[in-house]
Amino acid sequence: MNGKQHMLVPTGLTRSPPASSDDSLASSFATSYAGVISFLAVVSEGSFAKAASRLGIGRSAVSRNVQKLEAQIDARLLLRTTRSTALTREGELFYQNCNPAVERIVQALADMRELRQGPPRGQLRVCSTTGFGRRIVAPLLSGFCTAYPDIALDFMLKDDPVEFTTERIDVAFRDGKLDDSQVVAKQLIPMQMIVCGSPEYARAHGLPRFVEDLEMHRCINLRLASGRIAGWEFKVGGVSRRVVPKAVHVLNDADLMLQAVLAGHGIAQLAAYQVSELLRAKRLYACLAQYAPDDRGHYACYLSRKHLPSRIRVFIDYMTEQIRALDLQSCCP
Repeated sequence: MNGKQHMLVPTGLTRSPPASSDDSLASSFATSYAGVISFLAVVSEGSFAKAASRLGIGRSAVSRNVQKLEAQIDARLLLRTTRSTALTREGELFYQNCNPAVERIVQALADMRELRQGPPRGQLRVCSTTGFGRRIVAPLLSGFCTAYPDIALDFMLKDDPVEFTTERIDVAFRDGKLDDSQVVAKQLIPMQMIVCGSPEYARAHGLPRFVEDLEMHRCINLRLASGRIAGWEFKVGGVSRRVVPKAVHVLNDADLMLQAVLAGHGIAQLAAYQVSELLRAKRLYACLAQYAPDDRGHYACYLSRKHLPSRIRVFIDYMTEQIRALDLQSCCP
């Protein structure tokens, strides 16, 4: 036989649980699998003894596996003498047919190892809530693509619930934690909700001092993807409270709400990442800070901590570092 050939050698070759007597398909597969691997090991190593050593099983087990395979296909594959082992013509044909399949398996395993351990590459499917994605995530994607040019991004904005498996989502940016035990949710930054009005609005109408004052103001509400109106969240006397004020305008996009507030059309409860710079620049005023609700958090969500491909790991690490470096928190009293 020729010199050693590269081949796949699975562990636990002959220790699979025996199939039941009435399960001929499983029994046939087990016999074929053990026999083919033993046969390829003998060809690769040049002898039964060396094949047994490589597989980690006894020489007699290798011999039995090959004999069962030969009986199953009704053909002799190897010519055995006390000093040598050679392929029959049928054995040469069988080896030529089997070896490419084994090489493909070896390559598939190598590809999977490279995806997890090698340089990050491949397609990455990411989604985000519309407001956070447009204002925070999207501007950071260019830097990520420059740092990791072999990763192809598929990015979408979506306020509907995320279906990780059916939509093949790798990472989702969500406002507030998901109620899903199968999803890993890594908090990026707090999510403060702030009631804001423009200086023009404040001069004309004042700003509310108490939650109950909202009914006297021109409020701008958000219509969620589900169609319902988002409530304004507060914490009054240590108790969470949700209010849906009567609205002068209802919009289905947080950025449109912000533009309406800046134009002086009313007040709205907006996320700190939208308004922090505007508050510092005095282009907006905050109110009801004493009733600020509990932090909901902005999260990067993905399905599992185990066997995470390197393209997902580096994306989460990059975005976490970049987002946390931004000054997105409120400076309101």
